[in-house]
Amino acid sequence: MKSKYVILASALLISVATFAQKDQIKAAEKAIKGGNSQEAVNILVAAEAASATAPDAEKAQFFFVKGNAYLDLANKKVDTDKNLSLAAKAYQDLISVEKASGKIKFSTQAAASITDIKFKLINSAIADSKVDKHSDSAKKLYDAYLLDKKDTINLYYAASTYVNAKNYDEALKLYEDLKTLNYSGKETSYLAVNKLSGEEDLFTTATERDRMVKLGTHEKPRTEVIPSKRGEVYKNMALILVEKGKTEEAKKAIAAARVANPEDTSLILTEANLYLETKDFDTYKKLISEVLLKNPNDADLIFNLGVISYNAKNNADAEKYYLQAIKIKPDYVNAYLNLAIMKLDADKALFEEMSKLGNSEKDNKRYAVLKKQREVVFTSALPYLEKASELDPKNTEVKNTLLGVYGALEMTEKKKALKAKM
Repeated sequence: MKSKYVILASALLISVATFAQKDQIKAAEKAIKGGNSQEAVNILVAAEAASATAPDAEKAQFFFVKGNAYLDLANKKVDTDKNLSLAAKAYQDLISVEKASGKIKFSTQAAASITDIKFKLINSAIADSKVDKHSDSAKKLYDAYLLDKKDTINLYYAASTYVNAKNYDEALKLYEDLKTLNYSGKETSYLAVNKLSGEEDLFTTATERDRMVKLGTHEKPRTEVIPSKRGEVYKNMALILVEKGKTEEAKKAIAAARVANPEDTSLILTEANLYLETKDFDTYKKLISEVLLKNPNDADLIFNLGVISYNAKNNADAEKYYLQAIKIKPDYVNAYLNLAIMKLDADKALFEEMSKLGNSEKDNKRYAVLKKQREVVFTSALPYLEKASELDPKNTEVKNTLLGVYGALEMTEKKKALKAKM
């Protein structure tokens, strides 16, 4: 007989606890409606233990109200980062409970709130990066990825931002995750200029974009293919491994990536760059030849070879590749610009020497020689700068450099005309 009374007593206790928790959830909801979300959080924290034994429907409601309270605090700029994280955790717990029970009531609203939190984290991460708070930015981007693992671009940006923060251990972990996912990041963007704003709008499909162009709201449609980021992922992994003294491990990682992705030429470039870093020039040249055999008319690829050669201080090869890229793609702005920059590099040493000269007859003669040499340098860069400015008229950096060259060559009329346009 005693055991029956014990069971009845236990049932009574659970019933009382359930009613108590319902009251606490209602009190928390009332506090949120009254604009006092911190009070709601305090009520829910006190009710946390009871939620473990509550029915699934009440657990879901508990987590939903909890998420709403934390999100409201974050929206009011109260300990924003912490409360966004706590809100996301509550909503995820809610979705797990409802998924397990098979009864969906709050999950749709919770999923919408999670999306809202994700974009808040991304915007906050962008703001952090602008003020060089790269570690904070990287963590928020990674948290955004954890909220929506289908959106792998946030994992990629988190890894890159950890590199900016010089937190190479965390960066390497995330790059390993990207490697496991065989992340590419290759995509196609469909763009058109909005006639009202003058800015380019991004469309999900070519059909959607073309429809807006036909309606007359947009013009100048273009399609931009965003190349694979796989090479960059492995390049950064390799550079981190080299930094840690694990050069052979880096080489093996890239070799394995190439086996898994034989058509991805960016990986060959990455491997070539690694051998360049380790001063294995024979293997570097062999790999470069392999790249050119695969894609002899790929302007972007040839441009990248120019960049690699320039970084290796091999200006003759860099110029050859830049000119080759221009031959394939005559409107390649960056190729013209890089050629101009490369030509102007020679001016630094000449200018420094001129600055150190005195007023003796010998110094004056040397000054005249150096001045002539500077004119040759500026003249060699001029056509590339003018072409870059013509192709990209909104680029103020190019225009300012061009103004300086016009001034150095005493091309007064051209300088005046350019200034008037600016």
